[in-house]
Amino acid sequence: MQGIEKANFELLHDIFGDAQWTNKKRLSDEKMLDLIEHFSQMDLSIKNVPHDIMGEGYEYLIKKFADDSGHTAAEFYTNRTVVKLMTLITDPQSKESVYDPTCGSGGILLNSALYLKEQKKEYRTLKLYGQELNLITSAIARINMFMHNVDEFEIVQGDTLDNPSLLKDDELRKFDVIMANPPYSVKRWNQQKWMNDPYGRNIWGTPPQGCADYAFLQHIIKSLNKDTGRCIVLFPHGVLFRDSESEIRKKMIEADLVDAVIGLGKNLFYNSSMESCLLVCRMKKPKERKGKIFFINAVNEVCVERSTAYLKEEHIKKIALTYKNYKEIDGFTKIVSNEEVISKNDGNLNIPLYVKQENNSNEHVIEHLLEEIQTGKSSLNKSVDSLFKKLETLGIK
Repeated sequence: MQGIEKANFELLHDIFGDAQWTNKKRLSDEKMLDLIEHFSQMDLSIKNVPHDIMGEGYEYLIKKFADDSGHTAAEFYTNRTVVKLMTLITDPQSKESVYDPTCGSGGILLNSALYLKEQKKEYRTLKLYGQELNLITSAIARINMFMHNVDEFEIVQGDTLDNPSLLKDDELRKFDVIMANPPYSVKRWNQQKWMNDPYGRNIWGTPPQGCADYAFLQHIIKSLNKDTGRCIVLFPHGVLFRDSESEIRKKMIEADLVDAVIGLGKNLFYNSSMESCLLVCRMKKPKERKGKIFFINAVNEVCVERSTAYLKEEHIKKIALTYKNYKEIDGFTKIVSNEEVISKNDGNLNIPLYVKQENNSNEHVIEHLLEEIQTGKSSLNKSVDSLFKKLETLGIK
């Protein structure tokens, strides 16, 4: 294995991670022999097993690993049905660059190439870039690309906030499309360094120490191409309304970068019942979207099975088409001016404030408010006072 890495250093350095392959307590000679004899019975040549099939097999194993990994699954695997929706909305094209700053096992990046391939468009000219903190996970992402016969990619290992590694001329490299599912509310990050960030990523200010969500978002915005740049980020709902980030949120809205806010249902994060949302931003909005934010309340467009959930094909198509058509639908979508969001709601992007649904339960609203309290960014008294005021404005007694 070391010999293979050395012979193909540019492509395969660190590809086998830091596992102790010679540790016989973890992998005995008997098991190794069984594996070799088992796979020796199969013809795994490309002629017999095309890259499509090999790639699908690998993705299946990653999914299986995620299912068995408990809470750690969220660190490397994003629900593939949500990834498909994200790709439809950003609509990557041939020759464009796609970046994921927290790429995990590479599923989001890979889906961009598969999206073009399904449309019979040239996918080999798509340039894929990713950064991943975990050494083994970044190796899995690179193997994922090899298995799917994707050549135009660069995946680096490291801390995106502390040490972004995809640079050009000593500045952040710029990309056409960015899709991401950053780790939720990172508490251990270098807030002090961010205040004087050498790459100028603190464009709206410094997020609170216990919540790095808007540090990731500012990194993403700073990494977008000024003409073609568009991004979609999967977040928990808290980023839309937390008091501690209200000033950052208002500056983002004033810059007219928020294109759409899409509310998704529960359980789409691994081992978490939290509802998620998609925040869509564009560096240059189309004329009809300028100065406005498109809210889509798709919390009911989900299929829940026990503790997991996924989007059916009909859900994905409905949400993507709704985003594209850009029309108000009673109880489902609302187009709101930036000015109204800031002046009337102090920059609060919480979707139920704008899109009223008859079956939008009180439980849904209370869950958001409780999450705000639990983040512990303001005193308990202030949070409880805020809770009651918000409940009153929503007509909940």
